[in-house]
Amino acid sequence: MKWSRTFIPTLRDDPADADAVSHRLMLRAGLVRQLGAGLYSMLPLGYRVLRRVEAIVREEMERIGAQEFHHPALHPAEPWRESGRWDEIGEEMFRLHDRKRADLCLGMTHEEIFTRVARAELRSYRQLPQIWYQIQTKFRDEARPKSGVLRGREFTMKDSYSFDLDDAGLDRAFELHAGAYARIFERCGIESLPVEASSGAMGGSESVEFMALSDAGEDWIARCSGCGYRANLEKARSALEAAADPDEVPEPERFATPGVRTIEALTTFEGGAQAERQIKTLVYLVEDEPTLLLLRGDHALNEVKLAEALGTARFRPAQPEECRSALGAGPGSLGAVGVSHLPIWADDALAGRRGLTTGANRDDFHLRHVDVERDLEGVRWTSLRNVEPGDACLDCGKPLEVRKSIEVGHIFKLGRRYSETMGASVLNEHGAETPLVMGSYGIGLERIMAAAIEGHHDAYGIVWPRAIAPFDVVVSTVKASDAEQSRVAGELYQSLRGAGFEVLLDDRDERPGVKFKDADLIGVPFRVIPGPRALAKGCVELAERGAGPADEVPLGELVSRIQARCA
Repeated sequence: MKWSRTFIPTLRDDPADADAVSHRLMLRAGLVRQLGAGLYSMLPLGYRVLRRVEAIVREEMERIGAQEFHHPALHPAEPWRESGRWDEIGEEMFRLHDRKRADLCLGMTHEEIFTRVARAELRSYRQLPQIWYQIQTKFRDEARPKSGVLRGREFTMKDSYSFDLDDAGLDRAFELHAGAYARIFERCGIESLPVEASSGAMGGSESVEFMALSDAGEDWIARCSGCGYRANLEKARSALEAAADPDEVPEPERFATPGVRTIEALTTFEGGAQAERQIKTLVYLVEDEPTLLLLRGDHALNEVKLAEALGTARFRPAQPEECRSALGAGPGSLGAVGVSHLPIWADDALAGRRGLTTGANRDDFHLRHVDVERDLEGVRWTSLRNVEPGDACLDCGKPLEVRKSIEVGHIFKLGRRYSETMGASVLNEHGAETPLVMGSYGIGLERIMAAAIEGHHDAYGIVWPRAIAPFDVVVSTVKASDAEQSRVAGELYQSLRGAGFEVLLDDRDERPGVKFKDADLIGVPFRVIPGPRALAKGCVELAERGAGPADEVPLGELVSRIQARCA
């Protein structure tokens, strides 16, 4: 393709409202343009990258025996009601009505749709195993779309689904996908880390996320350099130092704390307590029922862990008046001592603790000398807190590191969660109805693009991994009006294309500096320059993006030199 005929609207300056590096460079390099919040048009250069990512994904999916489908993105409500997720999923789902007022939604994912096909078409264990996939547009009404295509409301996903007769078959499908994902990310130039993850609204017994470390990410992972333990913060657990609690404490003592409403305020109040010796009491409405959540004062609640413990995501923090109705006091003076009429969930860091301070359920008063085991009734224990940097690894005891990351893939063992609720079964070898055992596996294609940019860029622009670059080579004349340069550039363009390379011919009547800056910005792996000094020696200049100065290469050796570097 000729640059003069190609739509590549590059920008010289960083857009003011773009925060992530990938967002800035995708806009500056002319890959995308924003249509609305979380909505991006993929321009020709960006779409070429997306198609190359798709090709890699298809190759690796077909390598494990997956078969491609294409389902509608617009769904009737019935399949979602069958699975129970129509009511479980909140405002993230786009819902609408047709002209007959029937309920519809835009698909966030396609478990229900694939399960319906399996229910209708799979009859016998002899038809198993099956792995089905599609590359389809998905929709999610993100509350805060940001960072360009990393967190959009419309995006492209490869989602695949495995159907087996038993758990052993699911294990095999899960491992096949894990291997395929590792190869996909490696081919796309992304260093991915598989980590333990929460299954969330998908359900199932086990899930693994594939994360790319990046400051642009919106996920956090904990990892141990000692034993290799890795988990999303939504799943991560850690050990804490043993608390120096007294062997015995007197009965709880109420004391006045006028104006004290926060954990921090109590740490500086005379007779108060440090944050790690306080019980933080939160009131949440869980499916409209007031519920107490207890954590150590210096720990933060992780709502994904809470959802897993409760078995529902239908909860919210109580308003001050709701707290007062439930416990007789406002936030900042709340506690669980003596409470028997409300459910109580406590983080396991509080188990066995003595000599703690908490709210007294009376405004401007707290209780000291609290013994958790003695003074609290009906507590249900679970992990509710975020792991913090430096916490000890549960497996080996070494400090955990907490890093930001981009989720580029996620695989789930769904088990029988959908087949049982939706009635998808086959006859086993004994003729008995057996629910299908399912897995679900997703990859975000635009996220791969963004993660590759986050990991491969410099001060001049994008440095694309070769496998997903929009072009392999850009041929740039120093002076487009020079007949000899133009002739050689045209011949090189044709010979490189004949060798199977995707080539962009920069035939624009622009200054060399402009051409070279644009070539660096869009990140094409190789730049060929038939300049006058090199041509006088029967050579051209060959530069590899991000690999240092250009080399002079004889004209007849150019193709083989590039082929050798790509080998």
